[in-house]
Amino acid sequence: MSALEEKLGDLHRILKELGSMLVAFSGGCDSAFLLKTAVDVLGNGAAGLTASSPIHPAGELDAAVRFAGDIGARHIVVASGELDDAEFAANTLRRCYVCKRELFSVCLREARALGLAWVADGSNADDLGDFRPGREAAAELGVRSPLVEAGLSKQDVRDAARSLGLETWNKPALACLASRIPYGTAITRDLLRRIDACEAFLGRLGLRVVRVRCHGDTARIEVGPDEIGALLDPETRTAVVRFFVGAGFRRVTLDLQGYRTGSMNE
Repeated sequence: MSALEEKLGDLHRILKELGSMLVAFSGGCDSAFLLKTAVDVLGNGAAGLTASSPIHPAGELDAAVRFAGDIGARHIVVASGELDDAEFAANTLRRCYVCKRELFSVCLREARALGLAWVADGSNADDLGDFRPGREAAAELGVRSPLVEAGLSKQDVRDAARSLGLETWNKPALACLASRIPYGTAITRDLLRRIDACEAFLGRLGLRVVRVRCHGDTARIEVGPDEIGALLDPETRTAVVRFFVGAGFRRVTLDLQGYRTGSMNE
């Protein structure tokens, strides 16, 4: 038996012990794999919840609804109110904590209404090494992280998702749009819409891994290192600058280090 097979066996055991669960389902690779596995193991004892919020890219909600339908999962969509919280909108170092506290509180309420015993998130073992205040909120509210408990890394999850034929197996990592805004800069709906529009434009150009970091009226573009060359093409560069300026940015820059997770924490 391979190491991955042993971890997957542990995951199935953990899910059976939990008995029933509501998965905080963003639509990303990790939570999609967890929801699929929970449905396989627990049947109707598993469900997913996706938050509808301006902090998430507009297209992700539709993708999450479609995925849940494809795997036959019970799925609910609930509006979340992070932006109504002054501490979140002020964008302090506790932003992620406040956001996850709101999300998990909604999940706990809905889990009780559905008669489900636990709430679980899609954190994997690699997430333990980054600055993630949201995990504090999970611990406080008793949210389980079955992928972490089974020792599954991000690559393990991708490999397992691929073996199941899940379309999300190679989906680029997701993060809320607020993570593009430096701590201390207020988070507004208008700023989130501008960032979302610019990232969607880059996606339409064929770029897969995209972050538009906002520094005042300057946009700093991060893409995968292997995709940097595509933005240096004169015609593409001109189109990007035109779109970003039209979206309200005065300066448009390209980060030559490329995309890396947590770059705003540096």
